[in-house]
Amino acid sequence: MDDGTRTAEPFAWEGPAVGLLDLDAFFASVEQLDHPAWRGRPVIVGGSPDRRGVVSTASYEARRFGVHSAMASATAARLCPQAIWTQGNFARYREMSARVMAILTDETPRVEQVSIDEAFFDVTPGRFSRESPVAICRRVQERVAELGVTCSIGLGANKTVAKIASEREKPRGLTVVMPGTEGAFLAPLPVRALSGVGASTAARLERMGVRTLGELARVPDEALERELGVVGPRLRARAAGAERSVVAERAAAEEVKSVSNERTFARDLTDAREIEQAVRSIAGTVGRRLRRKGLAGRTVTLKVKYDACRGRTARRTLDEPVDGDRAIADTAASLIDGLWRPGETVRLLGVGVSGFGDDAPHQMSLFAAEGDGRDAGRGAHAELGRLTDALRERFGDDAVGYGRDLRLRGRTSDTAPMHKSDF
Repeated sequence: MDDGTRTAEPFAWEGPAVGLLDLDAFFASVEQLDHPAWRGRPVIVGGSPDRRGVVSTASYEARRFGVHSAMASATAARLCPQAIWTQGNFARYREMSARVMAILTDETPRVEQVSIDEAFFDVTPGRFSRESPVAICRRVQERVAELGVTCSIGLGANKTVAKIASEREKPRGLTVVMPGTEGAFLAPLPVRALSGVGASTAARLERMGVRTLGELARVPDEALERELGVVGPRLRARAAGAERSVVAERAAAEEVKSVSNERTFARDLTDAREIEQAVRSIAGTVGRRLRRKGLAGRTVTLKVKYDACRGRTARRTLDEPVDGDRAIADTAASLIDGLWRPGETVRLLGVGVSGFGDDAPHQMSLFAAEGDGRDAGRGAHAELGRLTDALRERFGDDAVGYGRDLRLRGRTSDTAPMHKSDF
């Protein structure tokens, strides 16, 4: 059956044209670019197998052995014992990502970066160019390859089609879904191919006798709304290829929604004091990131994972935005009792700050009211934070540290905190 995909010559395009660029095995590809001796060999970017590390990215040579992202490093080491391991260099990946995104913005102002290695872009004919969208995608691939890495691109009438098409052929694939053939392209795919359909939703659809996107597209909206709520009809429209997508301009797409940091521990934490010290150390990292970005937020979130499967989060919203280590740490530490009880083990801790420019009503602040004598202390801590930031900027992150940070050295997994959304 002709599913409407094309990888050959350009054709006349009518209507919206949305692309999804996905950099192939990005972190590992950059490492192979920077280390010529690693090219053609299995490379794994991630933490150590003996310290509860996790695979961030595996080269295609490593993937042939079954290694994949988010796999436990210990498992990856068993599957591919000859692999080259590196903790990675996120600053370098971010630099390369920025160069790729600059290539896209040369072609269109409608570039919506969704992660460090993925971006939607709008090349609808007549909007910004009269050139074939397929020709533009080919040129983008060629220019990215000149940087020393490769990308795969999916092109279709909307984001759903573009995303799924980008995964069709890798590496360096270009899969084009012709206008008007979206339904035929999507129909045979399993419902899990649709972003937003997780295990729970897939199970509920299966109880309705729905296993493929084609079957989902034929279910009446009323039946889907009874089973899945308002999201049901939206999923049906996407499964039918009828989604209407808007690709945001890059400035709007880059708005930061949260700044966070988390750490996995090589040995579980069990003591209240060491858990609090770990939270305060992580909060310090978040504070530095906020100040570097010129941001302050009102909502502080604490995340606790007890083991590989179980975890909880809690958050508190303050009256005033914060970016200081102590304010963030005090708020996060105040949430520990609601998430942890003596006797429980802690595998991972995370702290985040959000609510930038949030004008909504807020809960009462945890900190003392103005005039109680603590303001001067908070000001001194803020000044200390700025001083340590300057020292680290000039001499490196290890130039200065607090006792809480020193106590954690050697206790955490060495998986680098390379969240793909933190670009």
